[in-house]
Amino acid sequence: MMIDRFQKYHPLVNFLYFTLVIGFSMVLTHPLAQGIALVCAIVYAVQTEGKKAVLFTLRWCLPIMLLTAFMNPAFSHEGMTILLYFPTGNPLTLESILYGLSSGVMIATVMLWFTNFSRVITSDKFIYLFGRLIPAMSLVLSMTLRFIPKFKAQMNAVIDAQKSIGRDISEGSLWHRTKIAITVLSIMVTWSLENAIETADSMKSRGYGLKGRTAFSIYRFDDRDKMAMLYLGFCDFCLLTGNMIDAFGFLYFPRLRYVGINTVTMAFEFVYFGLCIMPVVLNALEERKWKAIHSKM
Repeated sequence: MMIDRFQKYHPLVNFLYFTLVIGFSMVLTHPLAQGIALVCAIVYAVQTEGKKAVLFTLRWCLPIMLLTAFMNPAFSHEGMTILLYFPTGNPLTLESILYGLSSGVMIATVMLWFTNFSRVITSDKFIYLFGRLIPAMSLVLSMTLRFIPKFKAQMNAVIDAQKSIGRDISEGSLWHRTKIAITVLSIMVTWSLENAIETADSMKSRGYGLKGRTAFSIYRFDDRDKMAMLYLGFCDFCLLTGNMIDAFGFLYFPRLRYVGINTVTMAFEFVYFGLCIMPVVLNALEERKWKAIHSKM
């Protein structure tokens, strides 16, 4: 696990990157493109989060992939390649199985990218980007993103405190655990209301809503960010062009139809790989640079 150097880039670079990778992860249905996005999302998460990312993948993403792969053929019976018939008379087709697997991979990939997004795009970055365009909405979203981990940490503290006085929520009868759970919920509701009042008082004392109020920012758009923006713009142009000329074409219904692997297709796939792997490469180069400097000291 290493420090995420990509997080130190300008918020506009971070936001544009995640907009592109999440958008293309939902649009590109070619198995090779989906595999590239999934692997790069996992590698980036493991690079910055370590074992936590692996556990998240195994606990949430893998079951969702398998569930979607099994659920889609049960409700969708499109496709020309019939493998067998259900007792109800509906056919089980190869196309529906593959489409379900593709949908599961897409959902897992987007979940992983959003996990990285929530870690990189902090509430202050979100307010910096959208505070002047949509001030009320940006404030609500940033407070929500901040409140969820804060609420979780406070709830864990309350559960530990209850456990220390003999009220363990994981032990005893169902009625006993329900009573403790209600107590914890009551404490958390009270804490949430008090926290909301304190936040409102703090915002009022800092002049929120007054005309002419300025916002402090520590972000500066330097040459490094300009190069990153040019690279993202190049990747976006190439991938949009590739999608328009159907270089990522892959249709599941009524039968499998896809673009063969050729020089043009591989060129666009390589560009997509370069986009998805960008933070991993930047972090690795930065880590190598610091190790080289440290070895000379």
